[in-house]
Amino acid sequence: MTTQSRVVIAFIFGTCLALALSQAQTSSPPSTVQKEALMTKEANGPFDVKINPLTAYNQDDQSLGRFSLDKQFHGELEGTSKGEMLSAGTGAKGSSGGYVAIEKVTGTLNGRSGTFVLQHNTTMTRGTPQMNIIVVPDSGTGELKGLAGTMKIIIAADGKHSYELDYTLPDSR
Repeated sequence: MTTQSRVVIAFIFGTCLALALSQAQTSSPPSTVQKEALMTKEANGPFDVKINPLTAYNQDDQSLGRFSLDKQFHGELEGTSKGEMLSAGTGAKGSSGGYVAIEKVTGTLNGRSGTFVLQHNTTMTRGTPQMNIIVVPDSGTGELKGLAGTMKIIIAADGKHSYELDYTLPDSR
């Protein structure tokens, strides 16, 4: 058995063990307490983004990239974010590729302040994007504790960016 095979088997075993342990720790008897009903809300507004290249781990492959993200949100979400993005593709117009990113948002969402993390997973197929951006579960802090949701990014023909955040947030502060 090769060293690489042993590493893969150890990784799979470790992942399965971690999942089993987390299930055992989070299992609890059924509760008779009803959870409050959450209504989905929407926040919209423009944002500015600065994307800068970072040193990539794999410098031998120019189709792979690593970038910093710095955003300034306006509208119903007022705040900033910082994050990192990994990408694959040529970047040529109409081409295919993909990116993943993580960014931490600090700000105020409809009057409630705190932080939360967004996770991006986007695939571009011959120029058509399929975007999936979620609020990482349990990442909300402060008055944004309990925040859950998804975000859409809209890029206008003139290149300006805006967001649509569909979210739920417990009423209690």
